[in-house]
Amino acid sequence: MRHETTPESILRVGLGFMASKALLTAVELDLFSRLADGPRTGGDLTEALGLHPRGATDFFDALVAMGFLERSEGEYRNSPSADTFLDRGKPTYAGGILEMANSRLYPFWGSLTEALRTGRPQNEQKHGGEVFDAIYRDQAGLERFLHGMTGLSMGTALLIAERFPWADHRTVLDVGGAVGCVPVAVAQRHPHMSGGVFELPRVRPVFEEYVASFGLQDRLTFHGGDFFTDDLPGADVIVLGQILHGWGLEEKRLLLKKAYAALPEGGAVLVYDAIIDDDRRENAFGLLASLNMLIESQSGFEYTAAEGHAWLAEAGFSSSRIEPLTGGYSMLVGIK
Repeated sequence: MRHETTPESILRVGLGFMASKALLTAVELDLFSRLADGPRTGGDLTEALGLHPRGATDFFDALVAMGFLERSEGEYRNSPSADTFLDRGKPTYAGGILEMANSRLYPFWGSLTEALRTGRPQNEQKHGGEVFDAIYRDQAGLERFLHGMTGLSMGTALLIAERFPWADHRTVLDVGGAVGCVPVAVAQRHPHMSGGVFELPRVRPVFEEYVASFGLQDRLTFHGGDFFTDDLPGADVIVLGQILHGWGLEEKRLLLKKAYAALPEGGAVLVYDAIIDDDRRENAFGLLASLNMLIESQSGFEYTAAEGHAWLAEAGFSSSRIEPLTGGYSMLVGIK
């Protein structure tokens, strides 16, 4: 039987920015937080969000069709996933990364062609600025970025807390760990664990507020410093989550050597990124994330599991393994 070839998949991907922008705008408008208290009519939502009635119903119903809202008897409510992850009032809020995608990545990706032709970043650096200067310019911007990284890491953190053999260890240090969602997830699930994050000093108050909100301030502490210029504090497990991908090959190697030096015998480095399958055919998210590093950094890139294993061996680790997590992410574990 002859199968007809259709352009459906081409159009779905090619016009995918429409669905993306509808969700990003809903997060920007804080629609899901407004619905957290209960259902509301379209007219009520239109007024509350300051929208023009012409497009509002199509906007809400598009979110229904995509599975982010539910509608019955003229009232809208959050879907279960939106209620859990897109309500700012909940500790599970993962929308910070979508806020950053809306304000920064969405416009920068409009210059992908130029990035591919020049090999140069298309973010703040394009006009002489610095990414971290732009992000860290004020406390509000810093908090948005940190909570964005937390949103991106939330699901991964919960799986790492569940799947890694924490019973064999007592301390964990998350290097460049933002507000500490990985150590928080680990400490919540494993009462014997303590540790903290190693981050730039400006992150301290945001980390301390986040950790205190879980009542973990006695077990998780903040270490201020720069991971390129300072030695890393010692711990049984050192986490490098979404750190290696932001840097070039030499910096990747240096960070793994510094992690090795800070670990005891039998200690582990736990690296997680959107690690690309060795054949570079399956993990589309990882490959697109690598293009995002082209747009966002001077030399960063995602990498394959085989490359990661080779760098760990080169740094001195006696063995390593890879384990898939969720959404295109994997963890690479090296044992000293």
